[in-house]
Formats: sequence, C-alpha cells, structure tokens
Amino acid sequence: MRNSVNLPPTPDAVEDQSKEPSLQEIIGIKLIESGEKERLMELLRERLIDCGWKDEMRALCRAYIKKKGRNNVTVDDLVHVITPKGRACIPDAIKAELLQRIHTFLASAAL
Repeated sequence: MRNSVNLPPTPDAVEDQSKEPSLQEIIGIKLIESGEKERLMELLRERLIDCGWKDEMRALCRAYIKKKGRNNVTVDDLVHVITPKGRACIPDAIKAELLQRIHTFLASAAL
C-alpha cells in the first residue's frame, strides 16, 4: 500500500489553541448573526446623509478630481485621499449614538 506524500501535516495542539476567536471576533459574529450589524450600518448611512457628511465627501472627491484631472485619478487614489478626511469628519454625536447602540446590544446579548 502506498501513502500519499502530499498530505498536509497534522496540526499541533498549540496551533488549535491559537485559533480560538478573540472577543472582537465573537462580537462581530454575534452582530452579524443577529442582524444588528446591518441595522447599525443602515442607521449610520441615514445619520451621515442627514448631517450632510455624504455631500461633503462628494464635494471633496469632485475637488480632488478637478485638481488632478479626470484621467489621472483612480478609485484607489480617491479612497486613499478621502478616507482619512471622511473618518475625521464624522460628527461625535453619531459616533456616540452608534457606540451606545453597540453597548446596549452587548448588554442584551450578555457578552
């Protein structure tokens, strides 16, 4: 009888222990499984539109494209330039509201 030489190595017990999900991963899984992540994302979209953040980001993108030239800008360029500005421009009230909703979810999920 011939054995295959292409079998993957048997994992060690040490490797299995390191594969346990972190608390952050567990929270992420619970948020997805419950549908709360999608509800939070929708709330965030609504709040950002209501406060004018989306229009502000659109204007920043247009200004950057106008400055560099339409043919000289890629989506990756826009993401690289606009992301830090976009994150910094999110109002603190929206951040606090989302954080409170996450805390409430975690308390109800007993995590």
